[in-house]
Amino acid sequence: MKQVIRAVGAGMLALGILGTAGVARADEKVTLGVAIPTADHGFTGGIVWWANKAKTDLEKAHPDLKVIVKTAAGAPEQANQLQDLVTVNKINALVIFPFESASLTQPVAQVKKKGVYVTVVDRGLTDTSAQDAYVAGDNTAFGKIPAEYLAKALDGKGDIVALRGIPTTLDNERWTAFTGVLKAYPNIKILDGKYANWNRDDAFKVMQDYLTRFKHIDAVWAADDDMAVGVIKAIEQAKRTDIKIVFGGAGSKGMVKNVMDGAPMIKADVSYSPKFIYDAIKLTAEARLKGDKLPPTTIIPSVLITKENAQQFYFPDSPF
Repeated sequence: MKQVIRAVGAGMLALGILGTAGVARADEKVTLGVAIPTADHGFTGGIVWWANKAKTDLEKAHPDLKVIVKTAAGAPEQANQLQDLVTVNKINALVIFPFESASLTQPVAQVKKKGVYVTVVDRGLTDTSAQDAYVAGDNTAFGKIPAEYLAKALDGKGDIVALRGIPTTLDNERWTAFTGVLKAYPNIKILDGKYANWNRDDAFKVMQDYLTRFKHIDAVWAADDDMAVGVIKAIEQAKRTDIKIVFGGAGSKGMVKNVMDGAPMIKADVSYSPKFIYDAIKLTAEARLKGDKLPPTTIIPSVLITKENAQQFYFPDSPF
């Protein structure tokens, strides 16, 4: 995807500039910890796959680099893993995809106080002073693009229900962007927006509740491709025919294939590849091997996926 290449390329360029200005320490060994959620749904499955691929690729390319990947099923477990990475594994760099924002901010801050270089990925912390760098997809576009698409598809009027992810800064960014666009469309009503934890089973239950409470729904913003699967299952089980569009998010191969094939309710999607964890690990490792720092923020763009361009985003061999 050209957008991803441009964003990461810009980060690499910035690193190159910093490298010429800073003091290189090519002989310093780097022990880099990677803290990520377990593969509890498709997107995090992609995160785990890309993180381990980064470990394999980068350790092969850099003999002075050791990458330690830890997966956690919840925020308390991830916080404990951070302590182990510092005290047991003696890391001097950390790339973390926080399980949650608020509850991980203080544990990450403690790691940084120990002199560890910290790159936060995607789910931002509530206090940015706890990090050195931030790498993420474009969460504003992730919320804005579906809202603009639905407003146009519904001709500016209709009833929408929404499903949110986990309480995180990125979910807040997406929700703010989505609702912000729809403020310009007074004839579009958001009936409700509940958290479904980026989980298809939770989304199924939330959608069942919506279908019981609301007798007419025009469209659903599922805000995640896994949640969209649960939403569609609930709609089909209830035999509802009023819902014309379910808009997911992240560009999973299954949803992109649905867009390509013209599936009844899946008209479009928005890109947000889990590969950014690979990019974040690579950028951080190679910068620290040189004694350099990353730019404070690197954002990888999100774009609208439609039948016309879906082939560019379809990777059948990927885990997500």
